Amino acid sequence: MELALNLNYEENDLIEACIRKDRDAQQLLYKEHYSKLMGVCLRYSNNKDDALDILHEGFIKVFRNISKYQSGTSLSAWMRRIMVNTAIDFYRKNVRRRTENLDTAYNISSNSPDALSQVTEKEILLAIQTLSPAYRSVFNLYVIEGFSHKEIANELGITESTSRSNLVKARHKLRAILAAKSITYGE
Repeated sequence: MELALNLNYEENDLIEACIRKDRDAQQLLYKEHYSKLMGVCLRYSNNKDDALDILHEGFIKVFRNISKYQSGTSLSAWMRRIMVNTAIDFYRKNVRRRTENLDTAYNISSNSPDALSQVTEKEILLAIQTLSPAYRSVFNLYVIEGFSHKEIANELGITESTSRSNLVKARHKLRAILAAKSITYGE
């Protein structure tokens, strides 16, 4: 006989219930972490449908591997890492990698004012989603996740110089998109 979670459950109780494949516990874990992890997935996807695919695939991995979670570490960070890796797998599976010339990237510059202060979080997310998958992945891994170019190169199967080039170009494209938004608002 399995015991249901009581209203004053501890995180370890929830994890143990998920290890036992308790559907209610899995649903509770999903609901508790949906918003934060969906935000991660949205940054790596072209649209909400792709983000949902990544999120659901990531949760499948979470539930399959929950017994490998080490108590005492951050469950949120562990799940976030699974989502990032799932997004990288999605990128590898669905996109051909493009190699960019680093010399071209160094010549790109922008004199536009700080457009970031003029746009909302949603507009920034939409701007990131308009980037090509290669640029978006490198931008997210470097800027958001804090990966080094060497780590990005290993994760995505590209060279470090391609990672650097894609980051420079992603930033340039984001500046242009966000600067256009500022002009639209009459700034």
